[in-house]
Amino acid sequence: MVNQQWQWQKAPAQPVQPVQPQPVQPQPVQPQPVQPKGFSRTASPVASTLQALRQEGRPAFIGYFPYGFPDVPTSLEAMRVMVKSGVDILEIGLPYSDPVMDGPVIQAASKCAIDNGVKVDGVFDAVRQVQADGARALVMSYWNLIMHHGVADFAARMAEAGGSGLVTPDLIVDESGEWIEQSDRYGLDRVYLVSPDSTDARLQITSRAARGFVYATSRMGVTGERTSMSNSAQNLVARVRHAGAPYVCVGIGVSTAQQASQVGAYADGVIVGSALVHCLLDDEGRPRKDRRKALDSLAEVCSDLRWGISQSRK
Repeated sequence: MVNQQWQWQKAPAQPVQPVQPQPVQPQPVQPQPVQPKGFSRTASPVASTLQALRQEGRPAFIGYFPYGFPDVPTSLEAMRVMVKSGVDILEIGLPYSDPVMDGPVIQAASKCAIDNGVKVDGVFDAVRQVQADGARALVMSYWNLIMHHGVADFAARMAEAGGSGLVTPDLIVDESGEWIEQSDRYGLDRVYLVSPDSTDARLQITSRAARGFVYATSRMGVTGERTSMSNSAQNLVARVRHAGAPYVCVGIGVSTAQQASQVGAYADGVIVGSALVHCLLDDEGRPRKDRRKALDSLAEVCSDLRWGISQSRK
């Protein structure tokens, strides 16, 4: 038998076929959902001012003046005079046809501005000017005007103009959900009012929701000049601070340097309105014809009040 030797032989290598790349079909780009604008993380502009003044050892001088009274140019000039004469924070009033919380002086000024055809849109020019002149600008308005204008639009335009926020005398926290949302969105301050008859529970709710400061009214009733100040304001400030508000400012009735000094001894800010507006009204409650003298009178009153405030903690 013939032996046969079997030998395994490796199969010859087969040529490698190149892999042809497959064309990639472009996938349609899915539109990303538009996210709502987030909340502002900026510090309260008014609280920052109050904190700086507290470190200096004095309260803020907060002045009020209605936009458009006795006419738009004069109201803008009056605000400029106020800032140059020592006002730290300026409340720009939006004239309203039914100012239930205002006394006869501010009512007369509001009626004059409304008769002049003043519109909400113009107030943003005043805000820009006040900020540029070096003071914080708040708008003080009855809530119906803001609702009619549109809360979101007003907040956006206020922020664009550099304004600090709103003082809302007739708006309570329970009914201000939309304003809280929009003011948080744009970093604007919310100033609510409290009075001596506010309950402790109400003071706590208001103090938690406020941003900037809480406005403590020195007494019940409408705005206006008074010859003396009651002790209820000091007691109210203590209660509001106990409720958690870091800054409490007092208004309604302050009209002299002595009163301003008295209030400044315990409040973070002294708010004056009627006494300033009165400078541009004559004895008949009509706009003074000599505007230059009226503005000079305004400067003098502001300077006196600023001096009184500066002496409050000495």
